[in-house]
Amino acid sequence: MPNDSALTGATPEAAQLHRRGLLLVATAALLWSSGGLIVRSLDSADPMTTVFWRSVTAFVFLIGFMTMREGRNVPRQFLRMGFPGIVVALCYALASTALIIALDLTSVANVLVIMSSAPLFSALLAWLVLGERISAVSWLAVLATLGGITLMVSDSLGRGAIAGDLVALTIALSQAVAVVTIRRHRGIAMTPAMSLATLIAALAVLPFASPLQTSLHDLALLTVFGAGQLGLGLALFAFGAPLLPAAQTALLNVLEPIFGPIWVWLLIGERPSQAALIGGGIVLTALLVHIGNGLRTARA
Repeated sequence: MPNDSALTGATPEAAQLHRRGLLLVATAALLWSSGGLIVRSLDSADPMTTVFWRSVTAFVFLIGFMTMREGRNVPRQFLRMGFPGIVVALCYALASTALIIALDLTSVANVLVIMSSAPLFSALLAWLVLGERISAVSWLAVLATLGGITLMVSDSLGRGAIAGDLVALTIALSQAVAVVTIRRHRGIAMTPAMSLATLIAALAVLPFASPLQTSLHDLALLTVFGAGQLGLGLALFAFGAPLLPAAQTALLNVLEPIFGPIWVWLLIGERPSQAALIGGGIVLTALLVHIGNGLRTARA
């Protein structure tokens, strides 16, 4: 791989910013990879209560983060999103809720690998909606991804966990819709959209949650889940992503589906099935090929 100076214009300042971006985005991805471990470590909180407290604590953190950056301009940031920003917020509210439900129904490995296919579904949707060209390499990656997911779903069908895989697939599809919406309306700021998404998710699940019955142990974990894993992760990503090419950012995000199953395997003993390892390997390889093709195109 070329050194930082070659990638960022050869100036020491640019190389330093590039290294900072790598560190921030990689740290965000590693934070996000802890989600499955946190959910598995809860004592008794049900999925809806988990979604509620995660969303509330993330919303408080993100509003504080926006206030620190924007001051009195925070309301204006929300107004500037317009209808496209609301669409993005709804997509991420659905994705964050589906994540908790999927983790309750199937393995961490299946959830993270299937949701990691979002960039490939984004490319396919952008081709259909925006007319963006898909290279032959990316087409092969899409087909390989579908094959890998099919293998994982068929294995889950035999184990009675297919519902979780299908919910995980809605995460990838929701994220794909959000990404294509952002591409079409490039003025959408992610932090206000995610803040609104957490508020929508909290209000949507409140009638089905039991927030006042949450133990102190679970409440502490859910605070870390919302403010730390989601909120701080997004803040780090917001600072780091603008310092990197988009393909490099996507490449670093692959750390989440790689490390997420490792944490629960090492610390809790949740071992992925053989089909999950094979199918996951196919999906992640296809994703890396797709991202690598984007890097080569950008350099060219």
